[in-house]
Amino acid sequence: MSVAAFISSQKTDHGVPHALTCRALGVSQSWYYKWRDRAPTARQRRRANLDAQIEAKFTASGGTYGSPRITRDLHEAGWRVSQNTVAGRMAELGLAGRAARKRRSLTRQGKRPAAPDLVRRSFTAVAPDVLWCGDVTEIVTGEGKLYLATVEDLFSRRLLGYAMSEHHDAALTIASLQRAAVTRGGTVDGVIFHTDRGSEYSAARFQAACRHWGVVQSMGRVGCALDNAAAESFNSTLKVEYVHRHHFATRAEARLKIATWIADFYNTRRRHSAADGLPPIVYEQQIMTARAATKARSQETIAA
Repeated sequence: MSVAAFISSQKTDHGVPHALTCRALGVSQSWYYKWRDRAPTARQRRRANLDAQIEAKFTASGGTYGSPRITRDLHEAGWRVSQNTVAGRMAELGLAGRAARKRRSLTRQGKRPAAPDLVRRSFTAVAPDVLWCGDVTEIVTGEGKLYLATVEDLFSRRLLGYAMSEHHDAALTIASLQRAAVTRGGTVDGVIFHTDRGSEYSAARFQAACRHWGVVQSMGRVGCALDNAAAESFNSTLKVEYVHRHHFATRAEARLKIATWIADFYNTRRRHSAADGLPPIVYEQQIMTARAATKARSQETIAA
């Protein structure tokens, strides 16, 4: 810290008059005021603008983005800045997300035989509708518990289907699966759907729904959260970035606000590291557009 900055800090932090600090340090007041009233340098203006942009991006994320995602937003906006610089400025500005809480498992193993594990913790897919994952998580409201069942496409991390209910049963998971299938236009034959061994996934009704859509079930081991880590990761994101920051007076309020967060933020605007740092829907659109263009060029080459 420079001498002039120290003089300023004494006034700001402790209420010590500038004149008194200047006399104590043996410097002239005119020198200090000349320093204080000087025009900001180009570097200072850039830093002030950068801080303003960082705060705006952080606020737009709902106060959830860390330095990697903020840096990507800044690069997209035309800024040339490193992630380390952004991390340092965020620390200086007091901007940080919240740590995840320990999750309590809701898995209740069913009595029916479990499906084999077809995934083996390989949570990637080369195209949409190859591999989905799902889980059920609990939301606390002023009226009591609300359960959320999800279906996520592991190609883009897009949340294709979800359903909410005060009951933790097969009807809930069937509703989320149906919504996912409808989102994809009903053509999901052959999709692998990976879950835990909860009774809501091993129930005869759910198995029948999978057969109806042509979905192939896959299940991890009992009591092993890592076997369904991708679905667990979404639950953590939802809780840390949204649910734990809000109080829901009623189940209806929770339904509306969580659905809005999924549709208006998670799928469309939230950057995901597994989707090349893009929002899930944007990633799907860009990849599929690029693949269609490549296919068209190949066909033109063959025709020529």
